[in-house]
Amino acid sequence: MQWTGLNELREKYLSFFESKGHLRLDSFSLVPQGDKSLLLINSGMAPMKKYFTGEVTPPRNRVTTCQKCIRTPDIESVGKTARHGTYFEMLGNFSFGDYFKNEATAWAWEFFTEVLELPVEKLYCSIYEEDDEAYDIWTKKVGVDPSHIKRLGKADNFWEHGAGPCGPCSEIYFDRGEEYGCGSSDCGVGCECDRFMEVWNLVFTQFSNDGEGNYSKLDRCNIDTGMGLERLACVMQGVDNLFEVDTVQNIMKHIMDISNIKYHEDSKNDISLRVITDHIRSTTFMIGDGVMPSNEGKGYVLRRLLRRAARHGRLIGIERPFLSEVCKTVIKENETAYPNLVEKADYITKIIKVEEENFNKTIDSGMQLLNEMIEKMDSKVLSGNDAFKLSDTFGFPIDLTKEILEEKGMSVDEEAFNELVLQQRKRSRDARKDAGAEAWKDGGLDMSGIEKTKFVGYTDFESDAKVIALYSENERKEFVENSQEAAVILDTTSFYAESGGQVGDTGNIVVGDTVFEVTNTIKIADGIFVHNGYVAEGEGLKVGDTVRTVIDKDKRKSTMRNHTAAHLLQGALRKVLGTHVEQAGQLVNCNAVRFDFTHFSALTNEEIKEVEKIVNEQILMSLEVSMTEMPIEEAKKMGAMALFGEKYGDIVRVVKAGDISVEFCGGTHVSNTSNLGLFKIVSESSVAAGVRRIEAVTGTGVLDYIESNKEILVNVAKALKMDNIGSIEKRAVGLMNDIKQKEKEIEKLSSELSSIKASSMTDNAQTVGNFKFVSGVLENVSADELRAMCDKAKDSNENLIILVASKNTDKGTVSFATACSKNAVSLGAHAGNIVREVAKVAGGSGGGRPDSAMAGGKDISKAEEAVNSAIEIIKSL
Repeated sequence: MQWTGLNELREKYLSFFESKGHLRLDSFSLVPQGDKSLLLINSGMAPMKKYFTGEVTPPRNRVTTCQKCIRTPDIESVGKTARHGTYFEMLGNFSFGDYFKNEATAWAWEFFTEVLELPVEKLYCSIYEEDDEAYDIWTKKVGVDPSHIKRLGKADNFWEHGAGPCGPCSEIYFDRGEEYGCGSSDCGVGCECDRFMEVWNLVFTQFSNDGEGNYSKLDRCNIDTGMGLERLACVMQGVDNLFEVDTVQNIMKHIMDISNIKYHEDSKNDISLRVITDHIRSTTFMIGDGVMPSNEGKGYVLRRLLRRAARHGRLIGIERPFLSEVCKTVIKENETAYPNLVEKADYITKIIKVEEENFNKTIDSGMQLLNEMIEKMDSKVLSGNDAFKLSDTFGFPIDLTKEILEEKGMSVDEEAFNELVLQQRKRSRDARKDAGAEAWKDGGLDMSGIEKTKFVGYTDFESDAKVIALYSENERKEFVENSQEAAVILDTTSFYAESGGQVGDTGNIVVGDTVFEVTNTIKIADGIFVHNGYVAEGEGLKVGDTVRTVIDKDKRKSTMRNHTAAHLLQGALRKVLGTHVEQAGQLVNCNAVRFDFTHFSALTNEEIKEVEKIVNEQILMSLEVSMTEMPIEEAKKMGAMALFGEKYGDIVRVVKAGDISVEFCGGTHVSNTSNLGLFKIVSESSVAAGVRRIEAVTGTGVLDYIESNKEILVNVAKALKMDNIGSIEKRAVGLMNDIKQKEKEIEKLSSELSSIKASSMTDNAQTVGNFKFVSGVLENVSADELRAMCDKAKDSNENLIILVASKNTDKGTVSFATACSKNAVSLGAHAGNIVREVAKVAGGSGGGRPDSAMAGGKDISKAEEAVNSAIEIIKSL
């Protein structure tokens, strides 16, 4: 047994199983693809569920991976112990109906004892208590000492999650030595102490559970194994926990250098070092897979982790943004296994830097507010309202508020907080869903026996095809009649299916006098195209019909222009703004291109002009646009850009437009940039933090845009009583100057009117104690005018207090203004205190300086009562 680095261990494992006929797959993205049950990938088998269920055919029956994983249920525990972490890598070898227990156990033992040379006497196995087959294989075929086999119950050694495939499992443990034990005489495999560490879990999927506790044997048994890479490294490096493994420790050392503190010298500092080390690993990989900080879903997890790490940086004395620096060490330690981190390094560090800077801007204000809330608390529980205010206004994740309160022996009303969050989400929920497409995607349609659809639409706008299946009202049909809505499955199609941000084709499926109008085309598992629509003409369609597919050519050509424009746009944006620009989403249809991209500020007019200029230059250069299928490694050598989080096969389609754009893309495109005609950006806006959106048009869309703008100008000219649009700018400037002059005159007249009103009110001043008190209730007077009246009046008498209210009859509210003369202030009058108490009578609040203050009230009917209440307040002075 020899010390082995984490990166070397990963390679040894994958190479070993390649030698056993396994296909090595790159790690899947942390973002689940087509699996709504998971927020983030949390195990080695999670992204391969459809291989196990048979929904999707695996690329080979034997596969091996090292999968990036994130687990977040116990984020708050990370750092407090050395056991917990959110990010880890899971080694796995999988068999989809190929080999089973004999091979899985033998190869696991061979890898441990011959490749890694782990001492046999240190290895132990657990099996399911009823799995005699596994016991015999381990003891009689593999040769494990029976005293090193432990039978455990269903809770420990039987894998199942409700109904569906399940089976017994067998785990391999490493004995770390008596010094890690509990000292109990029966200490062994299954003990809760740290001596026997579970390293590798072999799951033998051989049964199906009907959900009622009844088990039947599967026709094809599967193997699913999982071994934590960091846990294996702990064994091979003789260290206690993942934070002392070589690559992880190098990240922590960088943090120690920045903070000038050391590990294992102070328990509180150790917690912060572990929190930052773990969270920067997770966030680097999450951003590398396309997750962006946001306030919900995956983005919220990312934001929580980044902000928790940033706060712990402050706890160990780091007052400046630093996480983007540590991120570079994460990338360096993982560059061999995950080269995409190197490719996206600028982008990843930029996202982290911006998020940390934004948090630093609000954390001080948020901390101050939280401390004020704590001082006012009557109990040890912070209200849900206060916690929500911290989250919504100051960007404090609830877990950060909880953590700070826990340090002070307090807690938060999470139930009330969660209710407020739900209310907010309900208000802002985006209801725009393609209900039709969702229904076909999730309707549980019986697709048995249906082969992958042959797509010929890259080159052919029409094709002959055969009707393979028909669906209507979620049932498989043999025939659909006139006017009936349905989904049609063909063996061949010229219809492009919605994917990659490009909308699906529309058009007709024709046989004889029957016309099925296709309103949308989507693609589901295993490449089956679904043509949604209805029978528009004729008797109907039946299974087996030979038909003609005819797409809407004009729509397709416009869509092709806009899709190619999206590629040129991304290339131009990277030239103008920098290589941190990445596609964050797009929608391409016949009308326009909507392109979302990573950037951190609004584009200036100059930048927009430069981007437009570059794209139009590429169009005028009449560049060839090539679309070529090639091995993925060859595409990468060409520098082809891939989409964040997208999983590609061995053969990919690359779209190349001159030297400005080389991208992986399965969409439809023009053959030459000149086909675009012209390109025009019509809007630029923000979508989310760090994500901008550009909407643009091409070809006839540019002409439509020009015509629309011209029509607006013509209408404006008419409104200004002008004969032509050429002088609109000059006329508009003149009108604005006139308006400004009128506003000055109005302001002067308002001031004079305020003086007159104030003068007339002071004539009716009453004496209250040592003060002259003036009051009045008006209607629909602006707050500025109220303030001006009071300021004018306070100078007319040395002991004056003036209070004026204005009823806003449209809104049903009331405004208050109060002013106190200089001498009145010296005698104890305070405008802010007076107006605050007055406003309370009308259900409002406010305040201000001793000499001048404003307030508002919610109950207009209490205006007079509120003003009259000031007399008693003044008497008490």
